[in-house]
Amino acid sequence: MIYRSKAPLRIGLAGGGTDVSPYSDEYGGAILNATVSLSAHASIQSIDENAIVLEALDRKEEQRFEWSSNLPINGTLDLHKGIYNRIHKDFGVPLTGFKLSTFVDAPAGSGLGTSSTLVVAILGAFAEMLKLPLGEYDIAHLAYQIEREDLQLAGGKQDQYAATFGGVNFMEFYDGDKVIVNPLRIKSQYLHELENNLVLYYTSTSRESAAIIKEQVKNVNSKNEKSIDAMHQLKEQSRMMKEALLKGRLHEIGEILDFGFEQKRKMAANISNNNIEEIYDAAKKAGATGGKISGAGGGGFMIFYCPHNSRYKVIETLKTFGGEIKEYTFTKYGLTTWTV
Repeated sequence: MIYRSKAPLRIGLAGGGTDVSPYSDEYGGAILNATVSLSAHASIQSIDENAIVLEALDRKEEQRFEWSSNLPINGTLDLHKGIYNRIHKDFGVPLTGFKLSTFVDAPAGSGLGTSSTLVVAILGAFAEMLKLPLGEYDIAHLAYQIEREDLQLAGGKQDQYAATFGGVNFMEFYDGDKVIVNPLRIKSQYLHELENNLVLYYTSTSRESAAIIKEQVKNVNSKNEKSIDAMHQLKEQSRMMKEALLKGRLHEIGEILDFGFEQKRKMAANISNNNIEEIYDAAKKAGATGGKISGAGGGGFMIFYCPHNSRYKVIETLKTFGGEIKEYTFTKYGLTTWTV
């Protein structure tokens, strides 16, 4: 038997960073995001040997262990091992050998929530194999606990919930790890127009989000007024984006993104850099009305809102920087699992 799963990556449209503790605990956070047709994939297959084999096919990494109830966290395939350790601890697994294989449709550190989405996908494959009675909130919260508590990886909460629920969601974050996911019923013509006008561009550089997030956390803990006020403004940006999408005021999207990018720069020092600023300015001169860095910042993917037919000139301009335009569609599905 093979137990498979896939979970969608996401584009953050507004409010990014307000899902990170301690800001979300003290002030409450709000984010608007949408899942896209790029996914993290996982499969678990029984093997005829007393071993555990882990492989990340996209990264060409593999590790093999004799069967054990606890695998060492040592810097290689730690997400895979951390999930296995937590699943074994909480639910138990059959005392048989298996191979866990994964693949992600975007590079690690690219800003589309790849790591958290991969955690959700692997959890989905284990849930399918073990027939675990876990709902969407259960899986998303467990994924968050594994990353942030078990593995001590810095980050927020939105990615786990986006990957599990799928679609376009307005998410609220509160003290005590309380999260409320509000699916948005956006008219199809508005969503098609947003998809047509929103260009997804990979800068061909990945970044380590942890350092940026740690600085953001430090700024909140030290009561840095500039940084905290920027997060307040980003939270308000998520509400502005929600209203614009629900009411079809798509002509406002670029300006709302531009406003958010202005605030995002104030949260931590390395969110932007000279290369990102040059790309952003060139895209706006070519016709984009706004944009942002996806994820924590520092590199990875950027998105640009290109109204009318400006997307074609913007794409031509972006290609001169040596990056890659990534084709996508918005998706409604979240975590999906099945058995072969």
